[in-house]
Amino acid sequence: MKIAISPCPNDTFVFHAWVHGLIPGAPQLEVTYADIDITNTLAAGSDGPDIVKISYAALPWVLSEYALLPCGGALGKGCGPLVLTSNRTGRHNDLASLSGQRVAVPSERSTAYLLFRLWAAQHVPRGVGEIIVMPFDQIMPAVRDGLIDAGLVIHEARFTYPSYGLTLLADLGNWWEQETNLPIPLGAIIARRSLDLSAITGWIQASVQYAWAHPQESKDYVLQHSQELSTEVTQAHIKLYVNEFTNQIGGTGYKAVEALLSRASQEGLVPKVDLSALYL
Repeated sequence: MKIAISPCPNDTFVFHAWVHGLIPGAPQLEVTYADIDITNTLAAGSDGPDIVKISYAALPWVLSEYALLPCGGALGKGCGPLVLTSNRTGRHNDLASLSGQRVAVPSERSTAYLLFRLWAAQHVPRGVGEIIVMPFDQIMPAVRDGLIDAGLVIHEARFTYPSYGLTLLADLGNWWEQETNLPIPLGAIIARRSLDLSAITGWIQASVQYAWAHPQESKDYVLQHSQELSTEVTQAHIKLYVNEFTNQIGGTGYKAVEALLSRASQEGLVPKVDLSALYL
């Protein structure tokens, strides 16, 4: 069975047990590790993997072929994307200063970008300038070096941006939570509708529960794929992004997904979604 996930600590932590044949009855996985912008594209192709980690924002383009699984993904509070600028720009908390500026984003079909567009519509009256897509790990160096004016960052950048000499302009997770009182739907796990979705759900939940029960077993695997992050940062990343919603999205999680996609479709940022298609 083919699967595409990111090399980020939360994904490798969650899928370690299944990838290493530790889940009874689960088929062997052929794994592709790729940045979220690439996995979003893979899922949109006609020959995409059987199971894929994508942004919740990319769901409207793939729901005809793929089903949203109720586990394995990333939702939560206090874990949203950040808008960063360089200390030398002098912008600090001047949100209007983003007007007409060049902003790097990790994917145009990412939850981070949807939140940024929804937030900017309220806080950047004249609109931002050019949007540049680049791998998320290249965004902070580009802001630091003055190649772009601001960056929209995700994942462990929440913990590491001060080391790049960057300033937090806005925490979009805090903004979303204040707006909706709901968690942020970041990364989704989807599987082809032609497969046994109940069995796949069970295998992923078993892998999540194995990871929690044996946290040290995945340590080497997580670090191998974590792009030279320290042990402390990988552990903080896992603690933040692997939570009760990873084991089961639940009613609150589904409400968050519905809220994100409904707001985005009303703004014309994504195609309108039949919300019933989100459920198995």
